[in-house]
Amino acid sequence: MKLSARIAVPVTALVLAGLTATACAPQTSDTGAEGDEKTGTLRVWLFQEVGNKPKEKVVNAAVADFEKSHKGADVKVEYIPVDTRAQRVKAAFNDPKSAPDLMEFGNTDTAGYVKDGGLADVSKEFAAWDEAKDTDPTAKQSVTVGGQVYGAPLFVGVRALYYRTDIFDELGIKPPQSQDELISTAKKIRQEKPDLYGLAVGGAYTYGAMPFIWAQGGELADETGVTYGAAINSAKARKGIEAYTSLFGDDNCPAAKCASMGGNDTVTAFASGKAAMAIGGDFNHASVEEGSVQGKYAVVPLPGAKKGSIAPAFAGGNNVGVLKSSSHRTLAVDLMKSLTGKKTQAKMFDAMGFLPTYTDVLDTAAEKEPFVAPFVDTLGAGAKFVPASPAWAQIDASLVLPNMFQEIVSGRKDVATASDDAAKKMDAAFAEAG
Repeated sequence: MKLSARIAVPVTALVLAGLTATACAPQTSDTGAEGDEKTGTLRVWLFQEVGNKPKEKVVNAAVADFEKSHKGADVKVEYIPVDTRAQRVKAAFNDPKSAPDLMEFGNTDTAGYVKDGGLADVSKEFAAWDEAKDTDPTAKQSVTVGGQVYGAPLFVGVRALYYRTDIFDELGIKPPQSQDELISTAKKIRQEKPDLYGLAVGGAYTYGAMPFIWAQGGELADETGVTYGAAINSAKARKGIEAYTSLFGDDNCPAAKCASMGGNDTVTAFASGKAAMAIGGDFNHASVEEGSVQGKYAVVPLPGAKKGSIAPAFAGGNNVGVLKSSSHRTLAVDLMKSLTGKKTQAKMFDAMGFLPTYTDVLDTAAEKEPFVAPFVDTLGAGAKFVPASPAWAQIDASLVLPNMFQEIVSGRKDVATASDDAAKKMDAAFAEAG
C-alpha cells in the first residue's frame, strides 16, 4: 500500500498522539559532540504514557535485542512527562553532559529542535536503512526539515468521524458523504434530538478544525522562500473557517458551551452519549470503548468538500531522534532503528494502539483490527501538516487559531476580520523565527 505524500507545506509536524500540545523550542548553546564511542552507556528519554507498562515491555524487548547485538553497550531508558518536556529538553540542549543520546519528541517540535541545533542529521543512515524504504511518505516528512532527515518516525495519528449507529438507524440517516452533508446531518440530529449535540465541536479544537480549512483548498501558511507567510485569511481558508464555525449554535453545539471545548472535551461528549458525532483520533478508540456508547458507534473518514471525498487530516505522531551532542552517534543511530523498526512498531501497535509508520506494517495492523481501516483510508487520501517552522510552537502556544474561532462564534468579530488578525499574528511569529 502506498499512501499519499500530499501535504500542506514542506513538513515537520505533532503532534503528540493527539497531540495538540506544542512547546516553544528552547534557545541553546553549541551542542556539537566530539568522538563516536562504540561502547558505554546510552541514555534514552521516552514519553510517559497514561498506561505506560505495555510501552515499557515493548521498549525493553527492543533494548534487549540491541544490547545483545552490541557488546559493551548499556542502555538506560527514562520516561519523562510530556507536559514538562520543554524544560527538560532546553536543559539538555544547553548542557550536553545532562543530555540523553536519543529521545522521543512530538513531530511539531522537530523544526524548533533542528533550528536550535539539538538534533543530529541522520540523512545518510536513514537512506541506507533497508526498512526505511517502506516508510509512509507523510511519516518521513515529519522528520524532514530543509530536505534533511533528523530522526525516525515512531507512530502516526490521524482523526476521523465517530458516529452513533443506533441514532443514525433510528432517524433513518446515513453517514455524511460531504462537508455540507456533515453540517446538515449534525443539525438534523440536533433538531430531532435536542438533548444531543449533532456534531461535538470545540473552539479550542485546532486539529479538528484544520480539515475543514484544508478540504476547501485553504492552507494555514504558504512557504515564501526560506520562511512562511500566513494564508489563514485567504478566500479558500475563510470558506473552511465559515463551515467549521457554522456548527457553533443552538442548532448543533451551543457556543456558550462549545466555544471553550478542546479535542478531549468533544471526544468525552461523544463517549458519554452526549453527542451523535465527534471528530476523534485512532488514539481515542480505547477511551470511546470505555464509554457508554460501546457497541453503538462506528467510524468513517471525515468527508471532504466534494461528495465521496475525504477531508485531509492533520497527521500527528511522535518521532525518535539522536541528539547532536551524543558521543555515541553510531550506537545511538542503531538504537534509534531498533526502537522505531518494523518489529517494534508492530509490537507497539498491539500494546498501545499506535499506528505504524511503515506501509506494510500498517496494512497488517488494519487487517488485524478493523477499527483501524478508516484511519488508514484517511492517511491514504492525503495527510497535511503545520508549517515546518519553529514559529509554529509560538503560534500554537499563543492560541492564535483557537482565539480566532472563539472570536467568530462569540460574535465579536466576523470571519474576515478574525482571520486577518490571526494572519498578522502568524506573520509576526514567522518573521521573528526567521
